[in-house]
Amino acid sequence: MKRFLIGCGLFAFGLSVILPLAWVVWTSLKASPEIFESPWGFPRHPDWHNYVTAWTDGGIGVGFVNSFLVTVGTLAILIPIGAMAAYVFARYPFRGSQALFGTFLGGMMFPQFLTIVPLFFLMQQLGLYDTRIGLTCVYVAFSLPFTVFVLRGFFETLPKELDEAAMMDGCGHARAFWQVMLPLAKPGLIVVAIFNAIGLWNEYSLALVLISSDQNMTLPLGVAHLAITNQYQGDWGGLFAALVIVMTPVLALYWAFRERIHEVMLAGALKG
Repeated sequence: MKRFLIGCGLFAFGLSVILPLAWVVWTSLKASPEIFESPWGFPRHPDWHNYVTAWTDGGIGVGFVNSFLVTVGTLAILIPIGAMAAYVFARYPFRGSQALFGTFLGGMMFPQFLTIVPLFFLMQQLGLYDTRIGLTCVYVAFSLPFTVFVLRGFFETLPKELDEAAMMDGCGHARAFWQVMLPLAKPGLIVVAIFNAIGLWNEYSLALVLISSDQNMTLPLGVAHLAITNQYQGDWGGLFAALVIVMTPVLALYWAFRERIHEVMLAGALKG
């Protein structure tokens, strides 16, 4: 009986996740009048032109490219820096290291909205306001505490004998890190990169403050702009198509690495 109830609960949870996603997908293939006539029904004649409209006229294509560049650029800077800092905290404790690590943890708890106004003026003074480079630097700074926190715990699970053996074979500290320890931390790096990528892909508030031009807007800003214009144009099919475009990369990324994510999360649960 207990197993049956658990199965029913999991089935209901699965439906609560899958049905809204499926509804968004088939609604994106409807014309606007059909959405209001039959909001829960399947499209009678799938209208793939909604995706073309959202990508070109709605500006989703520009936002997609900008979000991709900013996300990839942030991860390219964030992962090496975060891994090096986490490795030092895990392997080489020094005087004040715990206080410094606590400062990183404080960055995870510090309310983001308190930094928006000074950050806005700082970006203007540095000439980085309304630039992808400036937004990338800000994303790196805000994502670093979480990255260091997770990777530090992962490096602590690796046997210390491995880097000691590498140094006995003639490796220095840097070489032991890059050639021995970092490849062993690949599962943790992948999971951290995925969670950061999902957060950066959907980030809205910082981009809203630091980006003002249409050519530099990210994908969440593009969707918000499209939602506002749809109040006057009434192209709801294009809006749902934009939502599908936003969701697809995230879902594809999670599906591609789902087994790795489950393995790392299960290892962390067993350790705890």
